[in-house]
Formats: sequence, C-alpha cells, structure tokens
Amino acid sequence: MSYATALRCRKCGREYPLEPRNLCNFCFSPLEVSYDYKSMAKAVSRQKIAAGPPDMWRYHDMLPVGDEVVNIGAGFTPLIKADRLGRELGLDELYIKNDCLNPTYSFKDRVVSVAITRARELGFDTVACASTGNLAASVAAHAAKADMKAYVFVPADVGAGKLTGIAIYNPVLVTVNGSYDDVNRLCGKLVEKYSWGFINVNLRPYYAEGSKTLGFEVAEQLGWHAPDCVVAPAASGLLFTRIWKGLDELSMLGLIKEVNTHMYVTQAAGSSPIVSAFEAGSLHVNPVKPNTVAKSIAIGNPADGYYALRVARQSGGGAGAVSDDELIEGMKLLAQTEGIFSEAAGGVVIAGLRKLVSSGAIKKNQLTVAFITGAGPRTQEIVSDIVQPLAIQPTLESFEEVVGENV
Repeated sequence: MSYATALRCRKCGREYPLEPRNLCNFCFSPLEVSYDYKSMAKAVSRQKIAAGPPDMWRYHDMLPVGDEVVNIGAGFTPLIKADRLGRELGLDELYIKNDCLNPTYSFKDRVVSVAITRARELGFDTVACASTGNLAASVAAHAAKADMKAYVFVPADVGAGKLTGIAIYNPVLVTVNGSYDDVNRLCGKLVEKYSWGFINVNLRPYYAEGSKTLGFEVAEQLGWHAPDCVVAPAASGLLFTRIWKGLDELSMLGLIKEVNTHMYVTQAAGSSPIVSAFEAGSLHVNPVKPNTVAKSIAIGNPADGYYALRVARQSGGGAGAVSDDELIEGMKLLAQTEGIFSEAAGGVVIAGLRKLVSSGAIKKNQLTVAFITGAGPRTQEIVSDIVQPLAIQPTLESFEEVVGENV
C-alpha cells in the first residue's frame, strides 16, 4: 500500500495523477509526490520501523510505491562517529554517513530502487537515464534484478572505472560527445519519442523520494534526533533538498521533535552555480560550464538549484565551494583518518566542512553529519599521486637499507 495521493507542482500547487510526469503543464515547474500524511501517521511508528528490514525499505510506508519492490539491498548504511577526523577539523560531534557502502557504491541505489519499482508498476519494460556514472550503474543493476531493459547515457569523458562498473550489468551503454547537461537535454528529447521510463525525467518525482531515506536513517541512527548541522554535496541539488524533506516529514509524523538543522551545501568551484547564487544573495541560479575533477557532481544547470538555495537559507545554513586541490586533500584526509575512500564528491564535502568550521559557521560542539555519497575506487586516478612505494629486493639487507629507517 502507498499513501501517495498525487503529483503536486512545487510552485503553483496544481495536482496531477500519479503517472510518469515531471513538469507542471501550466508553469513548467517540477512536480513532487503528495501524501495522505494523516493516514500515514497512523501506520508508522518507531517500533514498526525498527522491526523492518535492515535496508531503506524499513521506511516503505513513507515512500510512493506498493508492496512489490525492486530491492538489491540499498540503504541503512553506517553512521560513523568520526573522532579522528573531528579532532583534525575541530569538531567534537562529527558523524559520517557512509553511503559508499550501497550495492553499486553510491547513494543512487536509494533513488533508483524507488524509481524502478514505480516504473514497473506503471507498466514500463524499459528504463533509461542520463548520468555522470553512478546513476547509470545503479539503473543497470536494478534493471537486471527486475528483468527490464536499460539504456544508459553518459558523457564520453566518463572514466574507464565507471564505464566498467556500468557495463558489467549489461545495459545498452551509450556515450555522448558532450557534457552531462548535453546528455540530459538529449534524454529530454528521447522521452518524447520512446515509451521508456526515464529515471531522472518522467520518473523524477518518484526517484526524488528515495533520497529522503538518508534523512530518515540519520535521525533513527542518532536515536530519533535530527542533527544540528548537515553538510552534503550538490549536483542538481535534489539530494540536498530531500535530506531536509526526510527530516521534516519525520517531525510532521511525530517521530522526532521539531527540526532545527542547519543545512550546508557544498560544490566544486569548477561547477558551483548554486554556491555562486547563494553568495550573491540570489535565488536565481545561472548555468555554468563545468570544469572540475568532481565529475559525479559536475552539473552546470542544476534542476533543483532554486530549491536547494531555499533550504540552505530557510534552515539557517549556507553554501561553499572548494577547489580541485582542496577536494583532493579532502579525499585523502577522510581516507587517512576514518578509513573511507570516497569519490571526489566526498572530498568536496570534507574540504567544504573544513572551511565551514574554520569560518565559525559550524561550531565545535554542534552535532554535524557529513554525507559521503559515492565510493572512490572507480575514480582512483584522481589521487594516483599517492602511490609511491618503497622498492626493495627480496632480502633482509635490502629491506633494512630501504625501509628500515622508516620502521
């Protein structure tokens, strides 16, 4: 059973049936899922959630799909008390939400599990997506599980590690000579011609809801409390807004107290239109041409940038950008203090967090959660300079000559 009632325009409030649709016909603003929260509140409880499966589907009652879900085990990833990193940055209560540990190694498994479940309910036998890599891998994996055909479109400059991580699931993998924004525009044209479920186009309202589970999990893992501060990366800005929505819904349903979380969005300086708008005091996001090693969040025209800005402002949070050199140092710092090898987006979060603490925006005693949304091994070329082995001969003498002084 689903408590979803309609798709509702985020700007003008017009409602539409729960069908494959992304934009309002009247004002062309994004649609999102509306729920019967009164009935939902009667069905959910802390006890029922705790008795559920050890994955994102423990929150099934709060998601817009029926009972037969496409599930490869996404969610309920660790929330780690990051003591060593906290000491390095000057924070007493720092936690890392490690979403690297999802089945295809990124948070995209959450959104895709919901979207493909809804695609199957709507009668699609083929799904598709535009992606910088992580989403394509997740769509391909879930489509394999669901016995559906998948077409995935990625920029031609996506790294070999990510291409292998997509192709292993045997989708139709298409590389496009252009940026992610070019790929996304192409998919916008394809959706008009082909009867496919495009995960981040006509299925986007359902896809979006999967990210709420990050907010649900963090609150539950903190003993049913919202954190004081959240630091998360932004590509389209959708993940950032849905973490906030997840916390807000828990409060609305009486599962946690009123939310007073400060939301901080981070981007790479080479693709930071949301941060630029925030710093300019504007709610208008000007598109940019991305130029950063953080490919997974290199979206120059973020669809949810306006809404991410609203969340950052209304929550009393903020926004910050970091250079490629800074994000690479952030990747290394996270790995060398907490043993988590993240992709570049994780480095953006850690480097951004460091700046927020240094500026006094985040205080030493505030309980802060940093969201690490993708794993590093597929993009390890970014930090390949760290490979500097000590070469020896297979003798004790050689070991003591070369390595002994470092023992």
